This record gives sequence, structure tokens and C-alpha cells, in this order.
Amino acid sequence: MLPGLGAVATTTIAGVLLARRGLGTLFGSVTQLDTIRLGKRTDNRTPPIRAFLPLASLDDLVFGGWDIFPEDAHEAALHAKVLEHQHLDPIRDELARVRPMRGVFYPEYVKRLVGTHVKSGPSKAAMVEQLREDVRSFVRDNGCARAVGVWCGSTEVHSSPSAVHASIGAFEEGLAKSDPHISNAQMYAWAFLKERVPFVNGAPHLGVDFPAAELLARETGVAIAGKDFKTGQTLLKTVIAPGLKARMLGVRGWFSTNILGNRDGEVLDDPGSFRSKEISKKGALDYIFKPQEHQDLYGDLFHKVRIEYYPPRGDAKEGWDNIDLFGWLGYPMQLKINFLCRDSILAAPVVLDLALLMDVAQRAGFSGTQEWLSFYFKSPMTAPGLYPEHDLFIQLMKMKNTMRWMMGQELITHLGNEYYD
Repeated sequence: MLPGLGAVATTTIAGVLLARRGLGTLFGSVTQLDTIRLGKRTDNRTPPIRAFLPLASLDDLVFGGWDIFPEDAHEAALHAKVLEHQHLDPIRDELARVRPMRGVFYPEYVKRLVGTHVKSGPSKAAMVEQLREDVRSFVRDNGCARAVGVWCGSTEVHSSPSAVHASIGAFEEGLAKSDPHISNAQMYAWAFLKERVPFVNGAPHLGVDFPAAELLARETGVAIAGKDFKTGQTLLKTVIAPGLKARMLGVRGWFSTNILGNRDGEVLDDPGSFRSKEISKKGALDYIFKPQEHQDLYGDLFHKVRIEYYPPRGDAKEGWDNIDLFGWLGYPMQLKINFLCRDSILAAPVVLDLALLMDVAQRAGFSGTQEWLSFYFKSPMTAPGLYPEHDLFIQLMKMKNTMRWMMGQELITHLGNEYYD
């Protein structure tokens, strides 16, 4: 179930529908294409992850969601202009059957959009009850055994946890009083948790990463994860920065700028929403480089992030990075990256993987924050007081070891002494 039936959601749905018919390959999906090593390297046991884990079959997936605009998934996909007609035409009727439920929308949290397909109610508590009924009805009407919620909606303005987020009771009281600190995304998250449905926050705003949500997730036995899908520029940062640090190469500056013209770009043109994204995109380098431990290498790092709304580019996002680094005896060097990517094409496999893996986590009895899925996020959620791990390769090792542990297999440390004894 997808709050936000826009470019990312419709690209995800279309990809799965095409794959079911043998008309497309879901490149970028770890659950569909990657393997997992079991035992020693000499054992030659590397089953596909989709065969190793008890993942739901693509044939068993049913898609639904909410949006603040009334277009069905086919119309929304045409509007997004991500996929070409050769991919949309064969599944037109299936996509058209995915019609959004009215969204919960208080415009002060997403200032650049004007919703026309929205719910109304006397309080935010009433909104949550309407969302809960939507979840129940969708599961019942489609004969679903279970559900997963993945936020694919727009980035909301930046906010920090307040007193209303401190406990379950305080949050429930805040809903009843329509507390202004409770945003649209938080109402969706609360509804999913109350219905015991695992929830993923794919955007950088405060969605499910606050004490009351963690407490409710533990109380109801529900898995939660987030936040902000790691797809384009930040994905590359979490690949390149660990390499520079591993070789003890210093970095004086890292300038990043993006242009994109989709709805995400329009929303991020608002300073409040951009602030949420800026914090998310800037955090990775601090945790990877750890300047407090390596002052000579990274203590004076200047890191700037910019996002520019440029409508002609549409969903074809372009990210530029200029990295001023230095090596032996302090001699300067530069690294320049120009990543011409497609925002929704990179996000769609992340949405699918998270839906399938959160479903597995829920069935395995995991509850609360699923840090083992940090691999997919710019700002990974962690236990209170625990710093997040941003290095993509450490994240991948953690995720695959969690899969092994879940299935009763030996963990892999990559020590390898046994091959030389």
C-alpha cells in the first residue's frame, strides 16, 4: 500500500506487472537478481535471495494507495513521463484499475502542491481512523493475507520531534487536538501501526522516527524502517567516500548539486521541504569520514548540497559532484562526477525490495526499527543513541548477515584464515 501514487509508485507497479508477463527485467532489485553466499567460498553455495528467503511471489502482490490527485495509476504514469508507451500500453488496463483513495493532506506540510482529492474530517484523529478503514477495506476486498505500507509521497517540511511525539498517549492526545506538529506522513504511519501493518518512510521528513511510533511499533509487534530512499547522488557518495577513507585520502571539499524537474523537484523548491532533504543528503559524509577521529584528513571538510527545480529535465535527474581531495604530502587532486540518472527508475527497485523484506521481517517476528535495511536509506533509523552506518558495503554485509541469521545459516565475517591453516 503506497501513500503517494506518483512517479515512483507507478513506476514500481508497472515494473512488477511487466515482469509478471515476462515483458521486463527488474534490474536494480536485490531481492530479484542478487545471490547470497552460504558457507565457505569453496562450498560454491550461492542461491538467489528470492529462493533463499521466503519472499512473497510477484504474482501474489496487489497494489493500492492514496493520492491527493484523482488520476489512476495509468494516468499518473503518463503524467509522470517516466516510462514509455511500449511499457505502459501492454499493462494499461491493469494500471487503470489501481485507483487512489483520497489522501490525507494538510497543505502546510507540502506547500508547493494543491490537493484536489483529499479527505475531510473534524480532527487528525478522525483522519487516522479513515486511513485505518482504508487499510482494512483494501485487505478485505482484495483477499490479502497481509499488507505493507511504503511512503512514496512528497517530502514534507523539516520538523523535529516535539512533546507530542514523546509517548503513545501524548501522540493520541495530539491527534484528537489536531496538533500542528503532527504531519500528514505521521498520520499514515500511525494508521498502519494501529492496524499492525509494517511501514517504511521513503522520504526524509519526520515520519515514523520518533519515540511514540517506536513505542507503538514495539507494543503492536510491527516492523518500521526509514528514511529517505538512497537512490542517486547519495548512493554514489556512500560508494566513493568509503573508498577514499579506506585509503586514507583527505577531502577538503565536496560540492553536490542536482537538477530535476518532476513533482519531487517542484516540492523541494520550497525551502522547508528542501531543508528536510538537505539534512538527509549531508549526513552520510560526517558518519563515513568521522572527522572527529581524523582531523587532519576531514576536519576542515566543506560540504555543500544544492537541488534546483528545472522542469525541462523531468524525472531524468542530473547530479554533479566536485570533490577536492589530497594525498601523499598534501598534494591536491580532484574528482568530478556527472551522474545522469532517472529518479524513479532507481527508486522503484528499492520500493519493491523494502516491501518484500519488511513482509519477511514481520513474519519473522521482528518489530520496531529494522536497522538491517539501512542499505536502502540516506538517513537510516537506529536505536536511540546509536549512530547510523552509511558505508554501503558495511550496510550490505549487515543486511546479508541478517538474512543468514534469520534463516539459521552461519554468519560470514570474511576473515578467511581457515583457507590457509
